[in-house]
Amino acid sequence: MNPNPRTYSATADELNPRWYVIDAKDLVLGRLASDVAQVLRGKWKPTFTPHMLCGDYVVVINAAKVDVTRNRRELKVYFRHSQYPGGGKSETLRQALERHPERVIERAVRGMLPRNRLGDDMMGRLKVYPGERHPHAAQQPTPWVRPTAESVLAEQAEQEQKASSAQA
Repeated sequence: MNPNPRTYSATADELNPRWYVIDAKDLVLGRLASDVAQVLRGKWKPTFTPHMLCGDYVVVINAAKVDVTRNRRELKVYFRHSQYPGGGKSETLRQALERHPERVIERAVRGMLPRNRLGDDMMGRLKVYPGERHPHAAQQPTPWVRPTAESVLAEQAEQEQKASSAQA
């Protein structure tokens, strides 16, 4: 075994982002945001490289029907301030879901991504819609299923088989 193995670093040619659709209906907000952040970051891929945009595109539908645990609809408060005297504004999660349900999910996911330009680029790959419809049918998004080791290995074998048949 090599005492100094080289660290794998993906190249831009090896990154082929996919499109996934996630139905947020009856999913818990924090767990949904955690899964979305993992897909955007690309941490589940074997080609993950921390300094590159190696994640996938995510379309979240039914954002208005997201669920929360316990009494968070009433107790969770979003606060912002305009920096002017008396410029503090707050709203509960229930009010935020009624006004702009997509912003609630975007804010939860944003808190789980890196706080730099790479994180901003990852957020650009997140598309959130309050209802069932989305304009990304042309990208043919597939429903997101949490990957297992067996599914990743099967997918790699399938890609290698396609590559070898294309060369032949």
